[in-house]
Amino acid sequence: MCQIPFRAAVPALLLALAAPLAAAQAADWPGWRGPHRDGKSAETGLLPAWKDGGPPLAWRASGLGGGFSSLSVVGERIYTMGDLDGKQHVLALDRKNGKVLWKTAVGPAWVDEYGGPRATPAVDGDRIYAMSTEGELVCLKAADGGKVWSRNLPRDFGGRMMTIWRFAESPLVDGDRVVVTPGVRDAALVALDKRTGEEIWRAKIPALGEKGKDGAGYSSVVVSNGAGVKQYVQILGRGAVGVEAATGRYLWGYNRIANDVANIPTPLIAGDHVFVSTGYGTGAALLKLVKADSGVEVREVYFLPGDTFQNHHGNMVLHGGHVYAGSGHNKGFPISVKLADGAIAWGPVRNDGQGSAAVTFADGRLYMRYQNGLMVLVEATPEDYRELGSFEIPEVSHPSWSHPVIAGGKLYLREQDHLFVYDLSAPAATAGQASTVRSRPSRLAR
Repeated sequence: MCQIPFRAAVPALLLALAAPLAAAQAADWPGWRGPHRDGKSAETGLLPAWKDGGPPLAWRASGLGGGFSSLSVVGERIYTMGDLDGKQHVLALDRKNGKVLWKTAVGPAWVDEYGGPRATPAVDGDRIYAMSTEGELVCLKAADGGKVWSRNLPRDFGGRMMTIWRFAESPLVDGDRVVVTPGVRDAALVALDKRTGEEIWRAKIPALGEKGKDGAGYSSVVVSNGAGVKQYVQILGRGAVGVEAATGRYLWGYNRIANDVANIPTPLIAGDHVFVSTGYGTGAALLKLVKADSGVEVREVYFLPGDTFQNHHGNMVLHGGHVYAGSGHNKGFPISVKLADGAIAWGPVRNDGQGSAAVTFADGRLYMRYQNGLMVLVEATPEDYRELGSFEIPEVSHPSWSHPVIAGGKLYLREQDHLFVYDLSAPAATAGQASTVRSRPSRLAR
């Protein structure tokens, strides 16, 4: 891929980064990675630091079943997925106490040491959209879980995964449609009428390159308006792609980010730019989308090798012109990367977390959840790694992978069958104040 002169890339990029977060109800978290699928909450006035033991536990509940799905929190309800009694379910819980209000079976349970659903349901008005590990896309009634329609990605579109693990995508609801990823050349992405499940279009793509494997990756679709064209961006088994939102027409592809095992992180969107990363030694790249006669052309601004930065899973957030994430294959070492040129502001840092780190942002801070069940609060600043407290999630029995959710002044942590909800509301005397708490000196990861 050709390189873009740095001076030409910066102005538009900085303008995009300066744009304010679109209006959203801070009290709700309607799907995968929040209102804008970027891992960011608009909430403020949260605890600036954690004392020993972490924030106070508001309540806990059980009965969610096995799995790694995150949560959607909308109105008076919480939605997630779990394996119970040999079947995979979508569940609705009472937001006040976690009581299960209804559960709807959507296919067989994934019986495996690391089995269970990965997808997060999308909430759209009075409808819920969810994807099972067998590729069953369902539309359910929010009121009682009644099934409105379903489509099966393998059966209806020839969909398949790039490797041995099963479907993990969280559906995107965009306007009148729901968009998902069968992952095959004749149907890389499909757009369906969200009311009926009828096909609007299917995106056909060419060969993207030699890296990776054919099939869907383990990522989820995001929306970009890069180069003035509304498009859906996704990472497949063969790398990143963009398809025109209106028609499903293939616009661009980028093979260099693919690996042969699992392409997982959700891309970050910043104006005309797309930031992508995968693990298994691969690395990360900043791409610029440019208008061309054919529609949109992709250009590589820079590529970071895996020993500089790679996100295995747990994803990344963009704040103040810097990407924050856990770096290293199954390491989760905190790192800050300047988006414009790929310079490392700080890190990678070794803290007490082990394994990959699922990261969520709120109120100027990073909530990093580690595979060993440690939650770490970190200030989101490029100046230095500043740890503001930590605590251990109770009863961790599997890799602690479910992404943290922040909504209505609460931190929601799914831990397999259990749900733990912590109160993040800061007392009036400390709300909005910067904290100088640093639990311990952190070591540079080697």
